[in-house]
Amino acid sequence: AERPWVCMAIMAAPPPSAPGEPAPPPPPQPLQYSLLLQHLVGDKRQPRVWDPAVLGGIPCPPKSEEQKMVERVMESCPFKAALACVGGFVLGGAFGIFTAGIDTNVGFDPKDPYRTPTAKEVLKDMGQRGISYAKNFAIVGAMFSCTECVVESYRGKSDWKNSVISGCITGGAIGFRAGLKAGVIGCGGFAAFSAAVDYYLR
Repeated sequence: AERPWVCMAIMAAPPPSAPGEPAPPPPPQPLQYSLLLQHLVGDKRQPRVWDPAVLGGIPCPPKSEEQKMVERVMESCPFKAALACVGGFVLGGAFGIFTAGIDTNVGFDPKDPYRTPTAKEVLKDMGQRGISYAKNFAIVGAMFSCTECVVESYRGKSDWKNSVISGCITGGAIGFRAGLKAGVIGCGGFAAFSAAVDYYLR
């Protein structure tokens, strides 16, 4: 007796073709979804070049000579130093006025310690302290920014070492007015502070 699966295989087999007839075409291969997914989202996917004009965007025109000149001026060391000077002046003034506002000795007269200072005297002392802090912050900001720009231009790199070197130079220059020890302490302290600020910002 023949086995059932042998009979089914014989019935499912295609009939043989005659010697003169062409061979029937091979059956179509099933679609392989894995290959299709590789071309859509896999490693074989071709990246598309983003063109703003295709999406309706306005192409960027070439920069004019005036724009290039303005960019060169804004990236120059004198402009950065001036900008840091103005920023330091404003920040120092605000800090000086704030510290004077919480200081209980503002308007205090050592000749008459029991006299209550007037509002005019308090505002005068607050303004003087604000101006003093503003000048100091402006000088420090200009020195640090100019030194950092020079160091960056010399090294040709923009990393944390520029902040550390410029901070050491600025702190040392400020501290050397009080002696060698103060200069060394100022160099190390300002360099550490600059490194911490640069690490936080980056």
